[in-house]
Amino acid sequence: MANPTMTLIASSTVGATPTGIVTFSSIPQTGYTDLVIKCSTRSNYASNNPDLAYIYLNGSTATNYSLRRLYGDGSAAYSDSLSASPYFTTIGFSPPNNATANTFSNNEIYIPNYASSNNKSVSIDTVSENNSSTTNYTTVSMQAGLRAVTDSITSVSIGCYFGSFVQYSTFYLYGISNS
Repeated sequence: MANPTMTLIASSTVGATPTGIVTFSSIPQTGYTDLVIKCSTRSNYASNNPDLAYIYLNGSTATNYSLRRLYGDGSAAYSDSLSASPYFTTIGFSPPNNATANTFSNNEIYIPNYASSNNKSVSIDTVSENNSSTTNYTTVSMQAGLRAVTDSITSVSIGCYFGSFVQYSTFYLYGISNS
């Protein structure tokens, strides 16, 4: 069996002007089996609570999907299942404007068989830290989602629900191949 390799397809870093959504389009349909997105985010959401980050596939809002989440906030653990929302799936939380200065979330999104004609699954690992004096909201999350559509994925968008991503938020799209 060949060793899988990760190849950087595209990257984006938010500049001085905050942005609500980052999109990777024209994703190659050959040469890779899976996609991995690594991002580090922070939001300008004016709150002591974290902002919610989400993902769209092919520019589409959510239909025919399910999601299971396991997450903790430093004081308790939670789990839930979702099947209807304005976005495909959450990818976790982004520290808000009032969070500890210069802290960013870390997220990894794995999309296997993205170009196949099978349903699309997504797995997500994320952590967001906040140790400010106004709030202490740290989250760790693991999620699994399934979208019951058979179109190959040609674009992926990641956005903030309440605010916008701020300067130095970074996004990297990798292709995984077995050659």
